[in-house]
Amino acid sequence: MRLRPLALLLTGALATLSLTACGSGGSSSGAKSATCPGGKIRFGVEPFEDPAKLTPAAKVLADSLGEQLKCPVELTITEDYSAEVLALQNGKLDIAMFGPLGYVFAQQRAGAEAVASFGDSSGKVSSYTAGIWVPADSPVKGIKDLAGKSLALSSVGSTSGDALPRKAIIDAGLKPEDVKTHYAGGHAEALLALAKGTVDAAEINSQQQASATESKTFDPSKFRKIWASDAIPNDPITVRGDLDPAFKKAVTDALMHLPADKVGEIGALLDVKPAAPLVAVDKSTYQALFDLAATLHLTDKDL
Repeated sequence: MRLRPLALLLTGALATLSLTACGSGGSSSGAKSATCPGGKIRFGVEPFEDPAKLTPAAKVLADSLGEQLKCPVELTITEDYSAEVLALQNGKLDIAMFGPLGYVFAQQRAGAEAVASFGDSSGKVSSYTAGIWVPADSPVKGIKDLAGKSLALSSVGSTSGDALPRKAIIDAGLKPEDVKTHYAGGHAEALLALAKGTVDAAEINSQQQASATESKTFDPSKFRKIWASDAIPNDPITVRGDLDPAFKKAVTDALMHLPADKVGEIGALLDVKPAAPLVAVDKSTYQALFDLAATLHLTDKDL
């Protein structure tokens, strides 16, 4: 399930959580090692899920990475997209996991280099889709019928919950102001707004749909999908571009060798099932998202 920034404040916990995942053999002596240049590795993860679920899942991956590199890994669940991009830009993170569109801005502002993402059972990068749903008995049959209707989006800067649905509206020949869009605060909140009947339509991506259907908080038979995006490659794990090449290579190699069960817990939150190893990605994997940002004239100020 993919929540976006504002929804995370609902947990009552601190917005930023820092945990240290100590790899076997990690110590202050690691400061002289190419795999542990500062005595620890600082790993940021964007807040795409309730921290109560995301933090332990991400820590499993961080612990395993620390063991591979023999260096403590300090895990931070950032406040939002913008905070994570800024932390990477200011040298406060060494590696970071972003949503696809968040990565675009991280690459542009902080030189983030995508190196790994979540693989499927065939060894290819996994993906998800954006979607717009309406009640089953709604007269809305397609995007054009949303003119004058209310549409719940996830939150600003979301790939599937903001940018892609807005582009779909433009592609259908409507002006942005033709549809009464509002940001619900997250994918779960957008789905809830539709379920409660407070909006005419809502974005629900395939990850949120799967999670909500499994938890029985969403009955697809009562609703209808009127639009779906092309496949979106799943979240990349990136390294900061100005780091030592030997360190970047070591991190990349370690990520590629993480056991599937160490990746699977956080992967499951992205609807990646069954658990599978990470796969190699690069900027070209996400070219469609760079094109999307250019088409919509998005900048990091839109995060």
